[in-house]
Amino acid sequence: MRVSHFLCVAALSGPALTFAAGAHSGGHGAASGKPGTAAEVNRTIHVEMRDNYYEPEQLDVTTGETVRFVVENKGNLVHEFNIGTPSMHDAHQKQMAMMVEHGVIQGGELHHERMGMDMGNGHSMQHNDPNSVLLEPGQRKEVIWTFSKKNNIEFACNVPGHYQSGMYGEIQIN
Repeated sequence: MRVSHFLCVAALSGPALTFAAGAHSGGHGAASGKPGTAAEVNRTIHVEMRDNYYEPEQLDVTTGETVRFVVENKGNLVHEFNIGTPSMHDAHQKQMAMMVEHGVIQGGELHHERMGMDMGNGHSMQHNDPNSVLLEPGQRKEVIWTFSKKNNIEFACNVPGHYQSGMYGEIQIN
């Protein structure tokens, strides 16, 4: 756990990394399903984010099930809960690195006023995708998601260094 914490702190406090800008809205998570509504919810799963792991570490859902994820950040750093494929997480990590580079994410703080900055092609850093929440320490939010496809799906934190230190888990779709 100490190495994970060190990697996370180093990633957030070291020199900024530069990556190509990408769209940070729309289309994320489509390989796993679609946004659900409160009226469709079949069950609720509580997820706690720590520095740098989730409780629980694996989730089981069924095809067609709509789940309300109640996600709470119980760590000391900003963390993300994001549903997607490993390749989607890989692409999203480059976008999240831009958020650190531009001072949107700084350790345990989000600078919301900077989230409207243009990343190119009219895309911003709003981080308002329906399959994801980005939370400061102590914050709690919900994601409602309908799982419509059996696919290789994970939930992950894509803040630089967090995924690499083990902050991801498998979603088993039956």
